[in-house]
Amino acid sequence: MDSDIADEQKVQQDLRLKENIGRIKNKIIVMSGKGGVGKTTVAVNLAYSLALKGYKVGILDVDIHGPNIAKMLGIEGKRLNGSRSGMEPVEVIQNLKAISIALLIDDPDKPIIWRGPLKMQMIKQFLSDVNWGDLDYLIIDAPPGTGDEPLSVCQLISDINGAIIVTTPQDVAVLDSRKSIQFAKEMKIPVIGIIENMSGFICPNCQKKINLFGVGGGEKAANDLEVPFLGRLPIEEELVKLGDEGKPFIQSRKEGNAVKNMNAIVDKIEEVSHQSIFKK
Repeated sequence: MDSDIADEQKVQQDLRLKENIGRIKNKIIVMSGKGGVGKTTVAVNLAYSLALKGYKVGILDVDIHGPNIAKMLGIEGKRLNGSRSGMEPVEVIQNLKAISIALLIDDPDKPIIWRGPLKMQMIKQFLSDVNWGDLDYLIIDAPPGTGDEPLSVCQLISDINGAIIVTTPQDVAVLDSRKSIQFAKEMKIPVIGIIENMSGFICPNCQKKINLFGVGGGEKAANDLEVPFLGRLPIEEELVKLGDEGKPFIQSRKEGNAVKNMNAIVDKIEEVSHQSIFKK
């Protein structure tokens, strides 16, 4: 009897997941081969920018062990509420909703010590039991690497529209980013392109560019693996402060190379998402 109930609950959850996903036009996963390359910064500013353009956007943080979306969006400390329609995502600004395990935890210092099956079930709940509504874009921020979380997302969402790979220019990061590209190809997910982050430091005094981590590694990887190169984002002193304050730089900073380049990158992603080749 118990197994029959469990089976029925699974069937119902699968139906909810299919219905939820069917109401989302574009599902984009943001990945990186290694940590510390600014992947979450890219995901947050991409989602924020699309929302500012008038699209209905959701951002899903599937980094179970190190969730940073809530802090970087300035919603740290807020909690998810339930309704008849399921869990309600936190509204960040008009047109932008967010879900993260950080919004379920009272103690931010408490570690999540889970194995793969528990993480997959949590991600499944985020997709099936959250009232996302009708969305133009769902931006999925995955943890570094090609392990449980990105694999779970790809298995649960059969029609992901594309993957964005974030890297820094130095060889060790580019090497790992190439693995993320191959992961996407093996999962039959179109690669929207590579973003080379931390590509040069702009001196706040003289505006001279210093290539702290080198330059061009991301573009070379894109050329070698025959995927699009979306652009470069430089390091700017103020961006670090804004991230810590929960203020996406795409909105808080009206000028600078990072803002200009990010706008150009978002325009490319928007253009690709309108092309029929992007639709499965």
